[in-house]
Amino acid sequence: MKTAKIDFILGGTVTSPQGFYAGATCAGIKSDKDSLDLGILFSEAPCVTAAQFTTSNIKSAPAILSQERLQSGIALAVVVNSGCSNAYTGEQGLADAAEMAVLTAEGIGILPEDVLMASTGVTGQPLPMELIRVGISQVILAQDGGHELAKAIMTTDTVPKEAAVAVAVNGNEFTIGGVAKGSGMIHPDLATMFCFLTTDAAVELDFLKSALRRAADISFNMISVDGDTSPSDTVLIMANGLTGKASIAADSQQTDTFQQALDQICIYLAKAITRDGEGATKLIEVAVNGAISIADARLAAKTIVSSSLVKTAVHGNDPNWGRIMMALGRSGAEVVESKIDLYLGNVSVLKGGRPSSFSEESVVQVLKQSEVPIRLDLNLGAASATAWGCDLSEEYVTINSQYMT
Repeated sequence: MKTAKIDFILGGTVTSPQGFYAGATCAGIKSDKDSLDLGILFSEAPCVTAAQFTTSNIKSAPAILSQERLQSGIALAVVVNSGCSNAYTGEQGLADAAEMAVLTAEGIGILPEDVLMASTGVTGQPLPMELIRVGISQVILAQDGGHELAKAIMTTDTVPKEAAVAVAVNGNEFTIGGVAKGSGMIHPDLATMFCFLTTDAAVELDFLKSALRRAADISFNMISVDGDTSPSDTVLIMANGLTGKASIAADSQQTDTFQQALDQICIYLAKAITRDGEGATKLIEVAVNGAISIADARLAAKTIVSSSLVKTAVHGNDPNWGRIMMALGRSGAEVVESKIDLYLGNVSVLKGGRPSSFSEESVVQVLKQSEVPIRLDLNLGAASATAWGCDLSEEYVTINSQYMT
């Protein structure tokens, strides 16, 4: 078997795989009328499509309708807007989301049921359909339009988030691309985030569902900015099979490589979301090793990275590592204090449950980095997990106290 090759593409985006087109326009939905706020993603061939949606019991209208449509496992396009999330809008919200799909389908020349929808922004307000109707007609689809789409889905994001990887394995070459948005209301088990992924590989539906679930579990479900989640979260992947190769299934030679490539791009985009957290100045990475189970490792890592006290300590360069132990202790993961090792960067602060000999200044220097690595070895088993978050700053409060004003 040949060695698989997975490379990130310079300037890669959701339209890097062949057969995908995208475009965006300034429809005027956002208060900044010059901002891109309405976009369309389209495949020239029908796509096997899998998705994950918000775990909230109150879902936005686009999430409800998209989830229903994906029972077929097929899609051709996604229409998405920012500035208004079309959430908590009742029957009118459902009708507006459906109309967005109809308008998109008419413009492209496809069936409305093959169009998925997504909306993000302020909740509890109806979509400005008069603006959206005009806006959809203005979107021009292009092979390099993924960059515009990445900007159109931004809300409090400060930078667009996009990537693509080129994969070669056993004579089979394919590409996976993606765009994502997210900055606030980010918490494990999805968050206020979108991620639209594409691939020109042919992929069997059941495997695509399981591959996306696994990739989301180790990426988007392992990030936290502020402990809140939204009604609109959507992660989806569209596979149009235009490489012309045999379909990848659970027992294919390309299975492991496809999963690795999907994992890599999802982790990249998940870290980009947390790095761009509202008011964030630092990325925090928490790695937990030696847990009794994967569930325990994930629970411990997510609890620590979600802790407001850990986040504020990192923000202030405060070497109060006891906050990490506090979060670990309340996480519910099985721990034995006398076995725990704790490292901030390369600095050992706890060994076998006892404080190590170290200078607080060495910890301060780690905390001053733009990326702060925290590692815990529980020394109880072989399970590991990693979670990502960001510091909590005064700017976070400012952003969210003035979101609508």
